[in-house]
Amino acid sequence: MNTRLHTLLAAQDGVLSTADAASVGVDVPGLRRACRNGELVRIRRGAYADAQLYAAATHERRYRFDVKAILRSRPGDAASHHAALVLAGVPTYDVDLGIVDISSTVAGTRRQAGVRVHPPPTHYVPRGMWLSVPLPLALVQVGASSGLVAGVCSMDHALFRGWCTHDRLQAAALALPGPRARKAAFRALERVDGAAESVGETRTRLVLTDLGFGCRSQVRLDTDQGPARVDLLIDDLVVVEFDGLIKYAGADGRDALTREKLRESALVRLGYEVERIIWSDLNNPAALARRIHQARTRALSRRHHGDAYPSQASANQRGKW
Repeated sequence: MNTRLHTLLAAQDGVLSTADAASVGVDVPGLRRACRNGELVRIRRGAYADAQLYAAATHERRYRFDVKAILRSRPGDAASHHAALVLAGVPTYDVDLGIVDISSTVAGTRRQAGVRVHPPPTHYVPRGMWLSVPLPLALVQVGASSGLVAGVCSMDHALFRGWCTHDRLQAAALALPGPRARKAAFRALERVDGAAESVGETRTRLVLTDLGFGCRSQVRLDTDQGPARVDLLIDDLVVVEFDGLIKYAGADGRDALTREKLRESALVRLGYEVERIIWSDLNNPAALARRIHQARTRALSRRHHGDAYPSQASANQRGKW
């Protein structure tokens, strides 16, 4: 590869545009040769990425390359919607990674070759090295366009991290164009919970509440082994823990699993039933509902017979032991 082109890729997070290449003496035929040689990959017209980095990237990381390469080919335009969230490092769920949303000086929304271009947002100025609409606006855009679940999953994470506030999300929702978009965004805002620590927890809470269960997130329970913070508590009877399983790999994982079992035993002695949920459980809500109802019945039966005496739970306290 041309050494100056290689340096340019390093300076620009592995992406460049036709104009960038021309600035270091590489013309369009030279870019084509680099693509044929497996040095570059063409994202779309005028937008390229380092082929080696692109091939090694995860699906979401490739999408990040797509967004950055397209922005290089469209000077002055800004990422919006879930494209802006990915650039900001906000986890996404159930969004279309085949579409890159861009804010530009157009009169109406249009879509071409995997890029959806929107008119510039009112009263919001794009910012950052890779121009993006402000984070609160991107979050409510996702809630309005990709659905409630997608919006709430990302909003919860941003609130938990302290990257935005509920008030800023409300202000951004009010600025969305059109009553339908504003209504969808506010519907998502009604379901957010800044105590949720992961997309998995958020998704579990949404499924359980849609099933009719009353849930509280990140509740502290005082056990005979000390305070324990649980992911979700249903009706002060059933503890629900979302478990990604990855944390139990290796020797450290085995130690973590032992601690979790001791913690679970302490919760059961206190009178709670503990249900562990993994991603696949969320795809079968009917079976999940049966499990929770059965756990409620067991907890009520044990307490009725005086086998356990739960202490007062205090919500949203830090420090799971």
